[in-house]
Amino acid sequence: MIRSRVESGLRVLVFDRPERRNALTPAGLDALEAALAAATEPVVYLTGAGSAFCAGADLSVVDSLEREEAAAFARQGQRVARALAGYDGAVVAGIDGPARGGGVELALACDLRVGTPAASFAESGVEHGLFGAWGGTVRLPRIVGEGVAMDLSLSGRVLDADEAQRVGLLSRIVEEPRAVATALLDSDHRAIRTIKHRLRDTAPAEEQTEQEAAAFAALVEKRG
Repeated sequence: MIRSRVESGLRVLVFDRPERRNALTPAGLDALEAALAAATEPVVYLTGAGSAFCAGADLSVVDSLEREEAAAFARQGQRVARALAGYDGAVVAGIDGPARGGGVELALACDLRVGTPAASFAESGVEHGLFGAWGGTVRLPRIVGEGVAMDLSLSGRVLDADEAQRVGLLSRIVEEPRAVATALLDSDHRAIRTIKHRLRDTAPAEEQTEQEAAAFAALVEKRG
């Protein structure tokens, strides 16, 4: 369900279940988590095979779950999203087609979300009596604001690429998202890691500024 390869120094991870719009089962989440754990490259590019980025959780699996199994599936998706967010390097989601439900949530955990004009997003869980439980209720309002997050989650409406960029779901709209990931390979990898960790810091502001100064000093020292 996940293809992993290295091309010219770039780790490429591909959701590879196009016949199901790359919907994820527990085995698929395991495979993505294992691929991330094995990766050591400074930049990871995450994309989907076929016409979709990722449809999120496979509903045929969800419908078969008992209560505790459903909770475990949600925690598994949350863990994989944390692995994306915590990867020691840059993670770029390349979105050329629909991202739905859990696919949106995994994209939210990436550092950059770069789409083509064909990209679209929807938190479609509400249409199935569900909601985004792979960290969606945490990350979505942080990225787009509570009002937009509430609108998207309650309505399940589809955002095209232009609107997704306006609200912050997409970082950029380009013809070739992978080129953005490849370009990051030319940047200083230590600086990329430091910037990522600083921007994701959730400590109190005073502590963050102290850590910022220390991290800056460490980079300056390594330049010498």
